[in-house]
Amino acid sequence: MSSTVMHWVGRLFFWIGGWKVVGRKPEIAKYVAIAVPHTTNWDGIWFFAAGCILRMEVCFLGKHSLFVGPFGWFLRAMGGIPLDRGRRHNMVRQAVDWLQRADRLCIGIAPEGTRKWTPGWRLGFYHIARQAGVPIVLCYADYAKKEAGVLDEPFWPTGDVEADFARLRAIYEPIVAGRPENRGPIVPLPAAAPAE
Repeated sequence: MSSTVMHWVGRLFFWIGGWKVVGRKPEIAKYVAIAVPHTTNWDGIWFFAAGCILRMEVCFLGKHSLFVGPFGWFLRAMGGIPLDRGRRHNMVRQAVDWLQRADRLCIGIAPEGTRKWTPGWRLGFYHIARQAGVPIVLCYADYAKKEAGVLDEPFWPTGDVEADFARLRAIYEPIVAGRPENRGPIVPLPAAAPAE
């Protein structure tokens, strides 16, 4: 995503779509980037193009079973991180391990988890950032303004989930989704306590 070719591909895509990119690449070595809202396939395209324009090096999490053969090589080349769902440690712990081992790493996550309506956000992104001691960078795509990008201030989770989600609601609720009917509330989904 950070290559000069991909930078100009992203710029061309934004120009054709009449969109603009907002913000700049975070000057942080390690962080979790969340992409919100996620209500249509177009979201991924706008987020990817914005990341290319800003020269962000975003990695994504995937099942380890996908990372085999030529397709596995391709996924790794695109920034894929294989996680073993069968391991004793959960996926949050594995992602935290990746962050703790790396000198520089950005893990991109869509907290809604799907393009369909859900009753809230999955908390994996929050627990990964908390346990790894890294900030959350807030990325967005606003279809009313036709802009996508990164908010300037990184978000540091405090451990008070309800208070932190109140802050996230204040930031993200004014942003217009591609398919508003698929957008659920910005509240934490109930989940088991993360593994230590």
